[in-house]
Amino acid sequence: MSNTFSDNSQIGLVSTFSELINTDFKGEMNALCWHRKLDGDFNEIVAQLSLEDNITEVCPEDLIALQLSEKGNIAREIILNDLQLLADFGASPSLNLLKCYERDDEFDFISTDVYSFHVDRSPIATDTFLCTYHGAASDIVSNSEAEQKVLIPEIRAKLKELHDGPAEEFEDFLKENYFDLHYQLNTDAKPVNLGLGHLWRLAVDHPKQEVLPCIHRAPVENEGEYRLLLIC
Repeated sequence: MSNTFSDNSQIGLVSTFSELINTDFKGEMNALCWHRKLDGDFNEIVAQLSLEDNITEVCPEDLIALQLSEKGNIAREIILNDLQLLADFGASPSLNLLKCYERDDEFDFISTDVYSFHVDRSPIATDTFLCTYHGAASDIVSNSEAEQKVLIPEIRAKLKELHDGPAEEFEDFLKENYFDLHYQLNTDAKPVNLGLGHLWRLAVDHPKQEVLPCIHRAPVENEGEYRLLLIC
């Protein structure tokens, strides 16, 4: 197993899907990794799928319809099995073929797109699951290596200028516009790349969560290469 994962107190390593969903987050650990070395040709699947706009959701029926080699078929079976495992667990997995996400460039001092380090928030007890089968993979960083952007004085001052309501509504304004979900890395921060083929479970900000939410970001895509990503 990768030393990057096994030596990191933020990451718990498991070897089965059952362990992935049944292991509790605790202490600094807010990311769980079902560490896998996958066989199969995922590039063959990507090459046969059609992209509409910048992101296309791929249905199981789309995968089943592909004419694939033996290696391509192995990759397809892995994806279909992952989708089924998550669906049986009660999640709503989505398989996305993507060229890029939408960028948020409205303000030059803060960004709220997924390329910015951020946490996910939910009103219900849930977690984020993701696996990159092809293309650039996401990054995570420990909570001790980043700071909420809304707490950085110069950013906070500009957000207060942007907010034209009463002072007591400022915190609600930050939440409503998702500003409070985004983080700035410390100068000595060492993000961890999630790699290809591993199925991850990341802690989300919700009322019953006992650990800090996992700070993560989408990667800048490799030139001329699509990503194939399972997420829910």
